[in-house]
Amino acid sequence: MSLIPFLLFAFVASITPGPTNILVLTNSQHFGVKNTVPAILGACTAASAIVLVSGAGAGEVLRQYPLIRQIMSWAGVLWLSWMSWQLFSAPAANLSSKNPTRFTAQAAALLQMVNPKTWMMALAVVSLFAPASEHALRDIALMALWFLAISVGCLMCWAWLGKAVNRLFRTTVAMVRFQRLMALCLFVSAWAGMLA
Repeated sequence: MSLIPFLLFAFVASITPGPTNILVLTNSQHFGVKNTVPAILGACTAASAIVLVSGAGAGEVLRQYPLIRQIMSWAGVLWLSWMSWQLFSAPAANLSSKNPTRFTAQAAALLQMVNPKTWMMALAVVSLFAPASEHALRDIALMALWFLAISVGCLMCWAWLGKAVNRLFRTTVAMVRFQRLMALCLFVSAWAGMLA
């Protein structure tokens, strides 16, 4: 396995904006970095497990059965649309009293499991970077661990960004506007992925 290209791929896949990153940012904005760590660990552990499972061969099911992939896509986009509405419609009082919907570890893991893009990314990782050797499963397990470490670091950056948002947007009006912008970004990223 060529480690440097794989690490670069894992970094880019984890740091670029997407639904999970946006939900981590908004959760950190409301609940703080410490309370966002479980969601980060849930998302990253699930994505790494998908890399491992895909390397073991289960990811081929999505290639062979497009209907399963389509059902997962619709489930994911509808759930993300609901979450974006929750973020968008949270009134100012809820923002200051910290009553918005919390992005839990279970929700973060489920998001990865129903997201066909995560499965396709895992298949790409396995097909591009997994060596064809007698220790292929061990090498794929190492790739999953590397992916876990990198994705945790990247999502922690998004959580710290969420904390910084609170310092930048000090008024309730500014915070609501930012919240609605993030909700729209989440909605667009979900539907752009579906229509792509």
